[in-house]
Amino acid sequence: MEKFNRTLRGYDPDEVNRFLDQVIQQVENIVKENKEKDARIKELEHFEQENRRLVQKLEQYEKVEGTLNRAIVMAQKTSDQMRASAHQEAEVILDDAKKNANRIVNEALLKAERAEDEAARLNRNMKIFKRRVKEIIEAQLEVVEEIDQVNI
Repeated sequence: MEKFNRTLRGYDPDEVNRFLDQVIQQVENIVKENKEKDARIKELEHFEQENRRLVQKLEQYEKVEGTLNRAIVMAQKTSDQMRASAHQEAEVILDDAKKNANRIVNEALLKAERAEDEAARLNRNMKIFKRRVKEIIEAQLEVVEEIDQVNI
């Protein structure tokens, strides 16, 4: 607490005025600091909101990525299963054709032609399937690129 010297009519006005100037300066400094702190708090709140928004977007993209990965894995599994099935089917047809060829020559020739037709159909189907899987994967990649472009 400040003590003032006494004068004829009370306290020394110069001392009191100097003291009041100091108090005013200190109050102004405190007000300025509070305003700066309020501005900093608002800025940090804004960053926190932006951070939450970005985390949500990241979670969405991770979900999309997971979905795309599962779709690609399923397409690969389907492709592998169809390929294995096609190979097994072709082997069965060829084995039957070989067994029957020993019995009757004409019958063996007919069955061999059928096996070749079936293998050609399976190869065409395999080519079609590969093309479709490739188109699906490319379409999925385009979706991912569009998502990346939207977020840039």
